[in-house]
Amino acid sequence: MSHQDLMAGPPPTYLPEDQAAADLLEGAEPAAVVRRHPASPIAWAALAALAAEQGADDVTVYAYARVGYHRSLDLLRRNGWKGHGPVPWSHEPNRGFLRALALLALSARAIGETDEWERCATFLRDSSPEAADELLPS
Repeated sequence: MSHQDLMAGPPPTYLPEDQAAADLLEGAEPAAVVRRHPASPIAWAALAALAAEQGADDVTVYAYARVGYHRSLDLLRRNGWKGHGPVPWSHEPNRGFLRALALLALSARAIGETDEWERCATFLRDSSPEAADELLPS
């Protein structure tokens, strides 16, 4: 008889491939990719990142990142995630969620929403320390 380790955390979540990622790699504009794939976290994260790069208002970046974050939560739950646990940065399809979460954290800080910044930065670090190291300033 085998025994389950009740002290172990949940298993990592590995999201499926996202067609929007291929479209972005081919050079499609993020807004066009969002229109084709509105449920895609990577598309919304790319749109938020582009808005930030182009100097858009921080509230605009926050709004795009928040949509990507919520689309991510839906996708994570459909793929067995129970509200916590690792979401490895090393698995490329997870990067849409992780990027959206990082952009949400950074834009929350930029608009003075300190509680949201801290919550999202902690959530990112708990989900993937590698992503937090890559995406958040030290």
